[in-house]
Amino acid sequence: MTVLTHTGALKKKAENGDRRPQEAVRAIGGVLDAPQLPASRLSNVPARPLSVEAVMDLAGEILWPESGHEQPLEIDGVDAHRAQEYSLLAMLLSRSPDATTLKRIVKLRGDATPLGLAHLALAQAAATASAERVAREYFTLFIGVGRGELLPYGSYYLTGFLNERPLARLREDLRAHGIERAEGQVEPEDHAATLCEIMAGMASGQFPIPDIMQRRFFEKHLVPWIGRFFVDLERAEAAEFYRPVGSLGRLFVETETEAFMLPPRAEARNHREET
Repeated sequence: MTVLTHTGALKKKAENGDRRPQEAVRAIGGVLDAPQLPASRLSNVPARPLSVEAVMDLAGEILWPESGHEQPLEIDGVDAHRAQEYSLLAMLLSRSPDATTLKRIVKLRGDATPLGLAHLALAQAAATASAERVAREYFTLFIGVGRGELLPYGSYYLTGFLNERPLARLREDLRAHGIERAEGQVEPEDHAATLCEIMAGMASGQFPIPDIMQRRFFEKHLVPWIGRFFVDLERAEAAEFYRPVGSLGRLFVETETEAFMLPPRAEARNHREET
């Protein structure tokens, strides 16, 4: 998968920046334990490469924390849960999970919310899956002989072809945010896993992007197509383990879309004061 580099050109979020209300993504809370993000992995260091492999390490620490971690980066619980979900999706879309990862996914918890039930369904699928069978499923879905059943690229979903104008616009915006593909990497940045990786980096603070810019990035580069991709993954003929992955992705994108439509926390506070 793509390796991304943050150039460090952007400033940190302002302390009084526009953050979305916690109520906006309450469905995420209570499903997974609030993560303790290691500062060593998420500190603002210039030109730090972030690959999907790194996201897999991060997701493991977020979803199944162990003792002995360094002090976490200070982000609120809402963004921590968002980083969880995006990291989990990036991990599962970038490669098939091995046996150890499947055992960890079995430990996912849920509640009665649609998103919570999606976590439980994924945990159940992991409990009955084998790494070998899931690897074959992943190959059939995303690689194939010639091509996989699905092509998880924004350009394909928006134009019917790979490497088209949507990818060019994405690269322009990534450069504007100080994020670029590392030299030698060939996977297009509009892969669904890479976009989830980018959103995880934004939510966690790895990429210090103001919330309003996160919203614009999400609405421009994910909303037009990634929901349809997750629906296709749910319905794919070869999907078994990955069917609940599609459901989880679809529901989470719906939650994010609704949350981004709510006024930022500062705006909501000002409105209450005016009334």
